[in-house]
Amino acid sequence: MEGPVAATETTPGAVGDDLATPQVVSEEVRDFVRAHEQRRRQLPRAILVGMGSGLTAVAFSRALGAGDQLRTELIVAAHAHPGWGVLVPIVLAAFGAAVAVSLVQWIAPEASGSGIPHLKAVVHHLRPMRWARVLGVKFVGGVVGIGAGLTLGREGPTIQMGGAIGQMVGGWFRCSPRERQTLITAGAGAGLAAAFNAPLAGLVFVLEEVQRDFAPTVFTATLVAAVIADVVTRLLSGQLPVFHIETHAAPPLLSLPVSLALGLLAGVLGVAFNRALVGALDLFQRMRRSPWLAGALAGAVVGGAGWFVPDALGGGHRLVERTLAGHLELLPIAGFFVLRFALTMVSYGSGAPGGIFAPLLVLGSELGLGVGLVSQWVLPGAVEHPETFAVVGMAAYFTAIVRAPLTGIVLIVEMTGDYSLVLSLLVACLTAYGVADLLGDRPVYEALLERDLLRGQESPTLPGNLLLELTVAPGAPFEGRQVRDLGLPAGCVLVTIRRNLREEVPTAASSIEAGDRITAVVGPEAVGAVALLRRGTAAPRG
Repeated sequence: MEGPVAATETTPGAVGDDLATPQVVSEEVRDFVRAHEQRRRQLPRAILVGMGSGLTAVAFSRALGAGDQLRTELIVAAHAHPGWGVLVPIVLAAFGAAVAVSLVQWIAPEASGSGIPHLKAVVHHLRPMRWARVLGVKFVGGVVGIGAGLTLGREGPTIQMGGAIGQMVGGWFRCSPRERQTLITAGAGAGLAAAFNAPLAGLVFVLEEVQRDFAPTVFTATLVAAVIADVVTRLLSGQLPVFHIETHAAPPLLSLPVSLALGLLAGVLGVAFNRALVGALDLFQRMRRSPWLAGALAGAVVGGAGWFVPDALGGGHRLVERTLAGHLELLPIAGFFVLRFALTMVSYGSGAPGGIFAPLLVLGSELGLGVGLVSQWVLPGAVEHPETFAVVGMAAYFTAIVRAPLTGIVLIVEMTGDYSLVLSLLVACLTAYGVADLLGDRPVYEALLERDLLRGQESPTLPGNLLLELTVAPGAPFEGRQVRDLGLPAGCVLVTIRRNLREEVPTAASSIEAGDRITAVVGPEAVGAVALLRRGTAAPRG
């Protein structure tokens, strides 16, 4: 009897080890079964979210299209009366912007701007989602403001409205908080997919920027919702890509230095865009006692520019089409870039509903065509079709501003239907990302989120006890440290650490590892812990 016992004791790690931990194995099996059951329950809900997001996106797009057409016709008619006709675009834009900003301030302040920072706050339990108010104000305010001429896009609002639809659908069922959060995230992906006819970009955007969680439930629900939203949009609006371009052969390898130069320039100008955008918000914030006046002033500036350059107003779709076709010369490109840049700052700073996706894609296309034209003159053998770099410029500028290179590449490929530029896109986007990171600039939505959380407070406090979930990136400051050494202030407590399929309640001696999903409760008095946790779990810069 003693022999077998001794043999068992001297062979740790063999079969006896597995038999000694049946509870651990059963817990992992239960976790797997539970996750599978959650995905099964979420499937019909995700389909409903996708259908709702697709229908909303189509209705919003058509309403904006009608507004653009009406505005253009009014400006054309006003040019027949040059004496007083100049007042038409100015009054129209001022009135529309004032109404849009007033709706935001009176009914749903979270509906200002693109809404993506608010959506990220909702996903990370930093803000509530009042879906009915967001849907109404975002739709009506967006149509009135952008239709009147504000140089903002429909894509950000469509993403936020998709998230609101996810919250709405979640209320129809008995959902856990995590399941409801997943539906909000899926709605965001469906909104982007419907706005651009780009389901893969919707999925990648959620995983790379909004949720940053590759959990199977999030992946499955977002993919299903994005595909359904795209199908609905294509059924109602057609199968063609958002932008129509002439497809050329893949650029020669000699053109890669041009993509590199484009990425460098996009990185620098992307940093300028982010900092100017925050500066514009701070400037208009000083007029917070009269938000309608701030909107009216912004609209008057935009409308005055529209009298001279009508194509510079609105989302800029026609301007992008002209740029992608190569129908602009170098000097007009520079003029359009400067004008659209300035008008975007004025429009977004006013606080009206509207996103920056479309403006930055317009600017990126102009930047790319300009670099292509200069390169064709300097290196005629390397650049045969300079307009192809307008496509590359859109992805590079998006990457520099949003800091989501995979989303930028997938989005542009799906929007244009041109797969021959993948190598050029990779070079330009990675370069733009590196330059913006080296310059110490924060991604635009991260900067806007932190500003939203702390704005207007001399002694910043949070609206209540908040639940914050973050993933520890490799090389992050928290990696390899014990909980007691993290420097968390009073009022901030780590409640769980999820590692692979295991979840535990940490102690002071618990160690943090890369890939851990940590959950913290942050009290109102510990607002500084939000930034500390984000810095501690983020990948090192440089």
